[in-house]
Amino acid sequence: MSATLYEQIQQFYDASSGLWEQIWGEHMHHGYYGADGTQRKDRRQAQIDLIEEILQWSGVKTESGETHPKNILDVGCGIGGTSVYLFQSLSGIKDYDSSPQESYKPKSQAWSNEININVTGITLSPVQANRATERAAAAGLSEKTSFLVADAQAMPFADDSFDLVWSLESGEHMPNKTQFIQECYRVLKPGGTFIMVTWCHRPMDTPLTTDEQKHLQEIYQVYCLPYVISLPEYEAIARKVGLQNVRTADWSRAVAPFWDVVIDSALTPSAIWGLLLSGWSTIQAALSLGLMRRGYERGLIRFGLLCGNK
Repeated sequence: MSATLYEQIQQFYDASSGLWEQIWGEHMHHGYYGADGTQRKDRRQAQIDLIEEILQWSGVKTESGETHPKNILDVGCGIGGTSVYLFQSLSGIKDYDSSPQESYKPKSQAWSNEININVTGITLSPVQANRATERAAAAGLSEKTSFLVADAQAMPFADDSFDLVWSLESGEHMPNKTQFIQECYRVLKPGGTFIMVTWCHRPMDTPLTTDEQKHLQEIYQVYCLPYVISLPEYEAIARKVGLQNVRTADWSRAVAPFWDVVIDSALTPSAIWGLLLSGWSTIQAALSLGLMRRGYERGLIRFGLLCGNK
């Protein structure tokens, strides 16, 4: 990853993560509003539902609750919300306080080191890594989780290290999509599962128009993205690096209402004050939320899922 882009992403999340947590809580990703996007629900519940739907869709977690991964890598872990939730969900533990400000704080000593699941999270942001470590400690999971600053295109892990490599809305930041998926494949154990959920643009049945390219460039600039590609292009890369049983899905309709909810939440007095304190990059991102909403409305922005096995 280029030093300039690395620094831009780091600075963006260092500056904005605290405000996001204050307003939204620990999950820094889209929510799931039903397959057709018509369900109305609490915003945090929608984000949790997205994780659960992905686990079910990928086959990592079945309706009977059977799970398989024990060593999990969360690529682009944010402040640890998904990492902690993956431990909770895949271990079957439900005894926690689910209030937005005290998420996953145990009500009892149900957490046990005998549970054979470990989660590692990586991010480019030291602020996020530190906050994720704090959140995991508050949940009693210091022995089961670790968070570090690392480049997803050159990860500091041995080959064949993880049963599950999970990337939820981080692939769009990668300047070399092939290298990123190749690196995820490298650290995945034989038989393990790779799950990537990422922002895409529409399939290239016809070339992107000049106006579509301009729209994408504006999104790239605001959210520190080098570029995005289509879901069929991701599928071709996944097959090329050697992933087996590759499956994809487009959940754009299911998540599209998310941006309306984000825009509404940004118009509160506390959010506006927080923006003013967070710096220009965060303010610019907030002022540009409509770019993503319009991208979904016109069919340009797509929410792509991909999974496969090593």
